[in-house]
Amino acid sequence: MNATRIPNRWLVVAGAILIQLALGAMYSWSVFTKILTDPAGIYRFSATQTAWIFSACLVTFALVMVMAGRWQARTSPRFLSTLGGLLLGLGFVLGGLFGSSFWGQLLFIGMVAGAGIGLAYVVPIAVGVKWFPDKKGMITGLAVAGFGFGATIWVKLAGSWFGGLLNQAEVLGLPPVQSVFFIYGIVFAILVFLGSIVMVNPPEGYKPAGWEPAGATAAVAVSEGYTPEKMLRSPQFFAIWAVFAFSAIAGLMVIYCIQLFGMDALEFNGVEDAVLITGTAMAWYAIFNGLGRIIWGMISDRIGRKQAIIAMSLFQGLVMLSLYHGFVTFGLSAGLIIGASLVGFNYGGIFALFPAITADFFGNKQVGRNYGWVFTAYGVAGITGPLLAGVFKDAAAIGASPRIWMTPFIIAGIACLLGALIMLLTHAPDSKPERRPGRFRNRSALLGRGGSSPA
Repeated sequence: MNATRIPNRWLVVAGAILIQLALGAMYSWSVFTKILTDPAGIYRFSATQTAWIFSACLVTFALVMVMAGRWQARTSPRFLSTLGGLLLGLGFVLGGLFGSSFWGQLLFIGMVAGAGIGLAYVVPIAVGVKWFPDKKGMITGLAVAGFGFGATIWVKLAGSWFGGLLNQAEVLGLPPVQSVFFIYGIVFAILVFLGSIVMVNPPEGYKPAGWEPAGATAAVAVSEGYTPEKMLRSPQFFAIWAVFAFSAIAGLMVIYCIQLFGMDALEFNGVEDAVLITGTAMAWYAIFNGLGRIIWGMISDRIGRKQAIIAMSLFQGLVMLSLYHGFVTFGLSAGLIIGASLVGFNYGGIFALFPAITADFFGNKQVGRNYGWVFTAYGVAGITGPLLAGVFKDAAAIGASPRIWMTPFIIAGIACLLGALIMLLTHAPDSKPERRPGRFRNRSALLGRGGSSPA
């Protein structure tokens, strides 16, 4: 054990939620885009530029997470998450002080803060799976639920709660957006520090009282498992990676554009209070994002990770394909909120299901390192999803029909349905990884079929 023992494993969950509340800052980005893209405002960024800042944060997050998985094996999880929190806070504070330009925000919010999120994010997942091998789906959902719920807090604090920080905050004479960045940076660092106090691994060989693993997938989960080198040679890795990427594209596109899309549609149709309605939709997206992480994780513990991912991807694909017309059919305001909530619910599920299936397929012991590689799919989606929306938005004429948004929704929906098909064809790997590098015992199935044992 690499730190003082925790007497109650549920304290790890509480610490994980505190950390993730702060890391969910990146999902509040769309609350700032309306001010940043205002052609008469002080920033005057294009929609593509604001998408690049968001995408830079996502890509940096994913790339640094790969390194964080390796560093966690060499240092304590407590140290790594604390360092991530300090970097996240520093990025937002510097973004407040020096974020008057696109390049300033790209560097500090997109890269520095994104690196902090990447360092801290993997810790509660890896630690939680080791403490709760009996409830991997539920615990990964709880461990990352704060990420979704945190976005609700930061969106509403900036936009409307207590009058909205964007409407009144002024720190060191900075404009509202930069003032909020500065305040948030200090708060994020404190939250992550507090959550990091309980981020310690259980003793070697720990198993909950009365729990015994059962089945081939459970056998590999509690064994030494697959090292990243062996995992990266498996067809299952590429299948899981692709499904993750397709699922994340849809969710990230909506996170980025929900306010821009909502404002376009509402204002085009003469609806008043467009800002309030889109802010409400963003908040409900974040709430259901958090709920989806918990509920999909619990569902997967009952029906299996593969079946849950298929159901989630299929549901998300259908929602994305019907989002534009459903938005109109149910009435602009209610339709926007319902659509955003459903997308958020399914999108949140990927953060419970994919770390859990990584542990199931490739082992609990290696999940911190292996999930970092799986998570690179999120970096690719972080570029594709927001830019897909930003490019179409910039191509449209001012005051044009919101039908321009149909195309990116359709693309994202088809990607999700393709992900469901890939997962349907994917099977668990052998219960013991092949000793000879680069090869698996079972060669009969297109994407591998579990249950066979070494000859």
